[in-house]
Amino acid sequence: QVQLAESGGGLVQAGGSLRLSCAVSGRTLENYAMGWFRQAPGKEREFVSAMRWIDGRTYYADSVSGRFTSSRDIAKSAVYLQMNSLKPEDTAVYYCVARLWSLESMTRDYEWDTWGQGTQVTVSS
Repeated sequence: QVQLAESGGGLVQAGGSLRLSCAVSGRTLENYAMGWFRQAPGKEREFVSAMRWIDGRTYYADSVSGRFTSSRDIAKSAVYLQMNSLKPEDTAVYYCVARLWSLESMTRDYEWDTWGQGTQVTVSS
C-alpha cells in the first residue's frame, strides 16, 4: 500500500512562492496517478492537480493553472507542487493523493483512495 507524507507548507505573503513535497513509499508507481487537493476552512476539498506517474502528464484546476506546477522525481519517488504568485485564496491545507491510474475523472476527492496527512499553506495579504 502506498504511503504519502507531505512537507513544505508555511506562511508566505501574497505574490510569493512555496514548494510542497510529497514523499511516496510502499509501492512502485508506474501504474499510479499522483495528485494534490486542498481544503480551505469551511469549504469542501478542492482538486488542484493530477499527474500520471509513468509519463508525468499533468492536469490542473483552472484556479491554479499557470501559477502552480507539479513535477516528480522518479529516483526519489517524490512529487512536488511548485506554487507561484500565491494569493490569499490559496490558503488551505494541501493534501498529496494517490490512486491507480485510469481515464476516469480525477477531480473529486472520493475518486482518490490514498491521502497524506496534509500540510498548511497560509498566504497573507
